[in-house]
Amino acid sequence: MGGNGGKEQRVCFLLKVRPDRMEEYRRRHAEVWPEMLAALRETGWRNYSLFLAPDGLLVGYLETDDFDAALAGMAATEVNARWQAEMAPFFEDLDGRADAGIAPLTEVFHLD
Repeated sequence: MGGNGGKEQRVCFLLKVRPDRMEEYRRRHAEVWPEMLAALRETGWRNYSLFLAPDGLLVGYLETDDFDAALAGMAATEVNARWQAEMAPFFEDLDGRADAGIAPLTEVFHLD
């Protein structure tokens, strides 16, 4: 997904939160560390939202100029390493960091 000629990328992805960890997951995201929020902004994550379904399906959405660069920028931060280490146990079917499990969905329609 690298450079895109200056066109903004809309990225959507799915993950699965463990049913027994959903309440704690919600609580943690109501109190995201200020330094984590700053790092996301500084590395190009904009309009970033997470939606959690009752069955634990997590839908993530963000906008960025370059998704690969945004991921790499976060991967290089110490705060992201700490956050990912704390969040990893919340997810099903992941062997490690949640951000490494992000597989963007293919956009098939967009209404401007």
